[in-house]
This record gives sequence, C-alpha cells and structure tokens, in this order.
Amino acid sequence: MKPLVIVIALFVSLSNCSKSSTEEKDTTNNPQPEVVNEVDFWLTKSDGSVKISKQNIVLAFSDDFNNYATIEVNESQKYQTVDGFGFSLTGGSAEVINNLNPEKKLELLQKLFGASETGISISYLRISIGASDLDGNTFSYNDLPSGQTDLNLDQFSLAPDEENLIPLLKEILAINPSIKIMGTPWSPPVWMKDNNSTVGGSLQSKYYNVYANYLVKYIQEMKARGINIDAITPQNEPLHPGNNPSMYMSAAQQASFIKNALGPAFKAANITTKIIIYDHNCDNPNYPISILNDADAKEFIAGSAFHLYAGDISALSTVKNAHPDKDVYFTEQYTSSDGDFAGDLKWHLKNVVIGSMRNWSKNALEWNLANDATFGPHTDGGCTTCKGAITVTSTSSYTQNVGFYIIGHASKFVPTGSTRIASTIAGNLHNVAFKTPNGKNVLIVENDGNSNEIFNIKYNGKWFVSSLESGSVATYIW
Repeated sequence: MKPLVIVIALFVSLSNCSKSSTEEKDTTNNPQPEVVNEVDFWLTKSDGSVKISKQNIVLAFSDDFNNYATIEVNESQKYQTVDGFGFSLTGGSAEVINNLNPEKKLELLQKLFGASETGISISYLRISIGASDLDGNTFSYNDLPSGQTDLNLDQFSLAPDEENLIPLLKEILAINPSIKIMGTPWSPPVWMKDNNSTVGGSLQSKYYNVYANYLVKYIQEMKARGINIDAITPQNEPLHPGNNPSMYMSAAQQASFIKNALGPAFKAANITTKIIIYDHNCDNPNYPISILNDADAKEFIAGSAFHLYAGDISALSTVKNAHPDKDVYFTEQYTSSDGDFAGDLKWHLKNVVIGSMRNWSKNALEWNLANDATFGPHTDGGCTTCKGAITVTSTSSYTQNVGFYIIGHASKFVPTGSTRIASTIAGNLHNVAFKTPNGKNVLIVENDGNSNEIFNIKYNGKWFVSSLESGSVATYIW
C-alpha cells in the first residue's frame, strides 16, 4: 500500500480525527517517501464540539483513482473581486463592547479584527447613519424641536455617536486600517419626513437636496475623524416602514433622490463614496433593476444591496445579469435568539456566505456584531430577538455565538482583494472558491446533506480526499 493510500484510509476510517503520531512502518527493504501535507484544513462541526479548528490531518494531492464525488476548482475561470466579510457594528454593539474592561475589550477586538491564530480578521463593517433599531434610543445628527427646520444644517452634529461608535471605530482602525465601512440610514431627521416621526413616513421631495447635503456632511465629518466611509445606501429596508427607526422609500422615490440630489451633491463635493441602492430583501429584484434602468440615476450608482428575510439568494444574479456593469452586495442577515447552532451554521453558510458569493456579491455581512444577555440594547419597537456574534455578559466576559463562526470561516481566510474562482457543486456539498492576493486557493465547503460525505477536491488534474459530517463546514487552503 502506498503511503498516500494509507493516509487516505486512516482519514476515511477516523473521519476528522487527528493523524496518529505512530507511523506505519514499511516492511520491505525499500523505504517509502514521507507524505507531506499540502492543504490546511479548518473545521467547524454542526454540534459545536469543534469550532474553526485547524485539523492535524495530512492532505496531499494525488492522481490515484477513486469513485468519490468531486468538487473541482478551476482558477482560470474568474468572477468578482471580494471587498470583505463582516457584521453590522450597531450603536448597541459599540456600547456593550465598550462596557468591557480595557484588557478584555482589547482581547475581543484582536480576536474580531486581528490576524492572530485565534482571530477571524473581519474586513468589512456596516454602520448606521444616525440610529438603527439596535441603538438604545432613536436619534439623527440634526434633531430639532417640533416645527423647526435647519436647511443649512448649521446644527448638524455627530455628537450622539461620539461616546461609543466613533471611539470604537478608531480602535478597530488601529488594528485593521484597511477595513471597509458602509454607512446606512434607518431614518432622516424627522423634520424632513412627511409624518414627523422616526417610524415610517417618507422623505419630502422639498428636502431632497438638504438630505443629500446631510449625507455629504456625514461622510466629510467622519473623514475628519479618520474614518473613511467606502459606501452608503440611501435607506435601510425601504419597503419596511414599521421598524423604529425606519422610512418608506419607493423605487421611483429612490431613483429621483439619487439622480436629482444625492448623485449631484456627491459630485459637487468630490465625494468618492459609493452609492449602493435598495438594501432590502431578495424577493423584489425589480426594485433595484427599475432604478438602474433609469440612465440618469444609474450613472451615480455602484451597485445594489440585499437581505434574505424573503426571496432567494439567486436574486443577486438576476440583478447582476440585468446590469452586468454594476456590483451586488449582501449586507444583512440575523441569527435569532431562538435559533440553534447547527441549523444557523448550516443555513447561513449555504446562503449568506457561499450563496451570496456564488451569486456575484462583493461582500457578505451578518447582523449584528454584539449585544448583551437580554439581546439589547434596542429602541422601543426595535428587534428583541437579534443575537449578536458576541454576547457581552459582564465587564470581564463575553461568549462567541454562531455568527462568529459563520463569518469567520470566510473572513479569516479570504482577505479583501481576493477573487472568486470556479468550483463545481457535488451533490449536497455546497461550496465556493477563491484566489487570494498572495496566490493561495481557498475553498469553503458546507455539507448540506443528512449523512457523512467522503469526497475529492480536484485542482490542476490532481485531487485529495476529505470528509465532512452532516451540517459541518470546512475551509481548505493550499
């Protein structure tokens, strides 16, 4: 028996157990060459017993024939360049992280944003412009007494975010200066809306230019604090006006706002921040397509953003195919307080990470980064069941939840600037492959079936054999 076959036989029989330290000895007079590991293998099991753990198993390419299903990776077929993987850093997330003592806080930030063995190297954050529903209270940067207006934005102030969000962003940027940040408003100042409320209503057209200048001012003021906003969306979930805060914005309204106010305001102020439209569910691809069909609006738009609380992830490709010159993004999906580790790991890896990337997304973001043990803070009417990737349990302790591992299987190994390359789907083995800037190949695989799967991963005419239990996830690097 050849040494490689011995390794494969051990691997199959022991599943994901570590390679024995006792090597089988050759009984002939011809010493056999040692098999050298060629592939790093990081595993998370569906039962949570193993979580993004590097496996001590020898994986090496061979051309020995077998009949297992095969995932073939083809680096000659290239798709989109990746901007990053991460979370929404809500105001509430910033608040609870800042409540940690300095030593524990630094440990957590290094684990989230650093490149250590235990870190997951988050490369993309989404933040709210003003309050989201996962802030402790509602606010904008231009709140006024009822009946007043401020057309020149003389009273604009980032003060509501100066205590928690902005200082934490500066600490994060000290760890990862190249992290990308997207800003999204849940509501404009209420005096600009037709119902004078943080909940629902619409932006009055007479304030389109004022609101555009508000967003310009936001980008400029954040930049003055050393925080570059790479992209914004004009409105979070524009077809969901029942959240607090929230606002209804039809596709026609969004197109008009962009072409008549926001785009020209960005151009006049030399703002290079990307404008990304929609930022809502996959069940309505016609919303972004209709805006992109407006040539006057399209010239200012970089792409479209999606959530997956309704619809199918293939909607990203529907929009991409309709307008191939514009990008698509995946910006939000939450894990619930009543979810279970196995179900969330399986569904989110299949859809949010692998699914979005296989449908042209530039990023994949989960909602939200952190909260406390009661799933707060949140506004009155905000989400009470949204579970952060991190639960801060005291000033000196925190726990890592399933979201940490969902994103970590990508963010830790696929840096900004990586390119998605082709990989075939083999039965229940959902997967996506990348070429990193330093020339490494990365393959993320999720076993969506109900039983253990033994399979090949083929690259450049050779392959190695691996195995995954039902619902488990692996990242392979070579």
